[in-house]
Amino acid sequence: MKKIFSTRLHPSATHFSLLILRVGTGAFMLTHGYPKLQRLLSGEFQFADPFGLGPGISLGLTVFAEFFCSILLILGLGTRLATIPLIVTMSVAAFIAHGADPFARKEMALLYLLSFVVLLFSGPGKISADQLLGKR
Repeated sequence: MKKIFSTRLHPSATHFSLLILRVGTGAFMLTHGYPKLQRLLSGEFQFADPFGLGPGISLGLTVFAEFFCSILLILGLGTRLATIPLIVTMSVAAFIAHGADPFARKEMALLYLLSFVVLLFSGPGKISADQLLGKR
């Protein structure tokens, strides 16, 4: 019983938890980014334009975050930098694109946002490309 209620963090469990969070969140985000990448490559630029940059640029920035930064996140490569575009994208999705929608519509973007903020502060953990590159 003592172990169940212990608040002590085991370093291996922490690093494994960060791996699961990184890979899981990145993989789930890819399911949103890949269709947008296909839309971008096909030349279909109909997309929300919350900052007046144009729908093509807004779509391109979203694809960069949701697809390419998700791959970096899964690999644990440049993790903290990769989370920044993801945080911006999920903030825009939650507070601008779905700003007037009920909470249930914003919830997924907020959950992603929360995960990316945790990874920004915690870093990728030892089971990552960042760790391998840092050893050199």
